[in-house]
Amino acid sequence: NNFYDAEKDLINKPRKSMLDRLVSQRFKLTTYFVLNFIAVIAASYVSFKAVFFFSSYIFGIWIYSHKLKRIPFLGNFISATLAITPFFVVFIYYKNIQTVIFVHAVFLFLLILAREIIKDLENISGDLAQNYRTIPIIYGARTSKLVISFLILLTLVPSLLLIFRFDVGHMNIYFIICVLLLLLFIVLLFRAKARKDYVWLHNILKLIIVMGVFSILLIDIDLVLNRIL
Repeated sequence: NNFYDAEKDLINKPRKSMLDRLVSQRFKLTTYFVLNFIAVIAASYVSFKAVFFFSSYIFGIWIYSHKLKRIPFLGNFISATLAITPFFVVFIYYKNIQTVIFVHAVFLFLLILAREIIKDLENISGDLAQNYRTIPIIYGARTSKLVISFLILLTLVPSLLLIFRFDVGHMNIYFIICVLLLLLFIVLLFRAKARKDYVWLHNILKLIIVMGVFSILLIDIDLVLNRIL
């Protein structure tokens, strides 16, 4: 969906844009539609409900990229919602709705929402040039930092619950590291002034998300099987 950000990226990410020019926009769009078509075909082997969900999801991503991402906060909220939906809809589909899964979802949602606003701070020059109405542009960097800090503090709540309240096996090590990184993140956030500072902050949140994917291996497999079965 970066297809819609091509002009903005010329300002925000000039090196990336130079590489992107090696691939035509037509090829990108063709690949985009082919991959979505394959996704729907794959979903048809599951059920009609899966086809309906992923077709709706594909449309949701398109309408977000085409229209909604320019709306302050609502665009960030929808982006974060779209990001976590495919991961947790599987549990709902198989009627495996556990409190611990909901807490995981809240943790990831708040983290991605904070990341979306950091991206707005990082890309403010290109957004201004393209008339985007983001939170940093409308309310300023200080207000944006306060919103991000509030979201990060909220993220600490599910983190602490997953450490002390729920049995997630050795994955609690991951959440302990997250708490430390998020506290460091808040300190660095209020010291940030230049774009490079926001890039570093963005990378911290990306690191936490990537670590989370691999830390799933730390969950006790017996716990997972008991919840599924």
